[in-house]
Amino acid sequence: MPAPRVKRVYDAPSGDDGKRILVDRLWPRGLTKEKAAVDLWAKSVAPSDALRHEFHEHPDRWGEFVSAYEGELKGNPALAELKTLARKERTTLLYASRDEAHNNAIVLAEILKG
Repeated sequence: MPAPRVKRVYDAPSGDDGKRILVDRLWPRGLTKEKAAVDLWAKSVAPSDALRHEFHEHPDRWGEFVSAYEGELKGNPALAELKTLARKERTTLLYASRDEAHNNAIVLAEILKG
């Protein structure tokens, strides 16, 4: 199965998204569940509130965020479930951040590839 895709939740769903998985702890502002077309909301693999706030305050500390987030994910049973799902079918990890290059979905996709 191909590696998970990463897409902003505000972007329109497409037929090749496969299973659409929101990987943010908070529901995206101003977006209805129908418009988001989310199949699964995997809050438990999102960064902790403390880590999310820290990265929001210091976006220049991307490397530190990645290390801390990877640490939070170690031993997380929800990550194992997500890996199993991603191996079985096409998945698209959805995130709400405006920064398309620096967000938790990018980190999570890399972990799922490995």
